[in-house]
Amino acid sequence: MDFGYVVAIVIAVVGFSLVVASNRAQRTGQKAARLAAIERKLDAVMAHLGIEEPSPAEDAQVLAHLMRGEKIQAIKVYRERTGAGLAEAKDAVERLARDRGLG
Repeated sequence: MDFGYVVAIVIAVVGFSLVVASNRAQRTGQKAARLAAIERKLDAVMAHLGIEEPSPAEDAQVLAHLMRGEKIQAIKVYRERTGAGLAEAKDAVERLARDRGLG
């Protein structure tokens, strides 16, 4: 094979990869925008019906772990329920424990 062919094939593969990656990013952005619109509509419906979302920190399982002194387990459950990061979950659980006089 000639060196020119190899270079042309490499350029074609890289170009194709860029096109695929661009399309994937565009679809991801569209999905994020659609999800945000759905969340806004759901919030509006909940507000109209007077429904309040319970605080994830008020979850019975989080409180049960705190009452048993299992702070790490409480943080783990909080993270699973909310998708929060470690620092955010730790702060929320510690705040709940302090407010409830559990720690």
